[in-house]
Amino acid sequence: MSGAAQSPFVDIARGLAPQIEAAAEEAERERHLRTPLIDAFAQAGLFRLWIPRALGGEEVEPETFVRVVEEISRIDGAAGWCVMIGGCYGAFGGYLSSPAAREIYGADPRVITGGAFRPFGRAVVVDGGYRVTGRWPLGSGCQHCAWMVGGCQILDGETPRLAANGVPVTRLLFFPAASCEIIDTWYASGLRGTGSHDYAVADLLVPAEHSLSFREPPVETGPLYAIPTIGLFALAIAAVALGIARHAIDILTELARTKIASRSRQVLNQNAMTQADLGRAEGLLRSGHAFLYETLDDAWRTAVAGERFGIPQRALMWLAATQATTAAAQAADLMFTAGGSASVYSRAGLDKCVRDIRAVGQHVVVAPGNYEMAGQALLGMDMRATLLLALDDRDAARRV
Repeated sequence: MSGAAQSPFVDIARGLAPQIEAAAEEAERERHLRTPLIDAFAQAGLFRLWIPRALGGEEVEPETFVRVVEEISRIDGAAGWCVMIGGCYGAFGGYLSSPAAREIYGADPRVITGGAFRPFGRAVVVDGGYRVTGRWPLGSGCQHCAWMVGGCQILDGETPRLAANGVPVTRLLFFPAASCEIIDTWYASGLRGTGSHDYAVADLLVPAEHSLSFREPPVETGPLYAIPTIGLFALAIAAVALGIARHAIDILTELARTKIASRSRQVLNQNAMTQADLGRAEGLLRSGHAFLYETLDDAWRTAVAGERFGIPQRALMWLAATQATTAAAQAADLMFTAGGSASVYSRAGLDKCVRDIRAVGQHVVVAPGNYEMAGQALLGMDMRATLLLALDDRDAARRV
């Protein structure tokens, strides 16, 4: 067993299982997590696991946080997703300038950040910062965040600013959640409890130091912040899928002890097809799990050694996340089918597992197109432009 699996934070996540389970139905109905559960996560320090130690965070190695996400997702995918988003965004404390990072992450030990990367905002350069206007979808957990992030295209007046290679310059900008309008859009099939509404700002002044780019070197020197950010986040996203699939297997295993199969009139666990489906699901889940954690371990060793992340390793991070999510979805589908007519009832929980895991799989960093990208990288094809746009690359400015 790895040290991360024995981490006190993983034990804390397991210990929160009764509270997570008790809140899951209400979160599904209300379309967001209730404050008491968020407070429990915050008090346990789960949103601060990737915040730098210099700011009072834990700055734990990646595997600890990813296992925490997996454990919570095993109880409720929406809760796991919200912990994943809030925890991942804590890593931005390692990229912001020290005064801004301390203002955002250091003032309140229970601060939570969220938002969206896609550059749906316009940031017009003004003295000292930017005037920002934009609307972003999928602001998971926006109701319980203190700060929001919005991807923005940078403009000089009305003219988009271009990098040396002609690509429009974009940055992530941070602004107080109280400055945002939360727009009630989250009527979703899966991950309903994440509160992933749209949010918007209009002509908001944002200081320049409240922004970052993944193509700039991190301020913090710890190995956690040397790992390609989006690739690392992809592995954390996939952990949500792994946890949900494990939940589906748990549900089916329990159901199979009592449900009578219609055709054979035997208890479901005596049915050969059920047994085979359970075996396939277990094999799928364990293989995806192993690939993900092997890749995460490789990334950590590279970062600790101070070595550069090449294109193949970056692509493998996306591939491992995609494969783990795909395998987890296949496992959940098998469990839904094996449950027979019982699976369609919401009280069984299998339908929620399938809906939630399919919602996870719609994220771009775990989408099927990543198989092609990984194959191209492994073949050594010249995909520089595509990869530099798809993967955060702090060496990009020196190469283009």
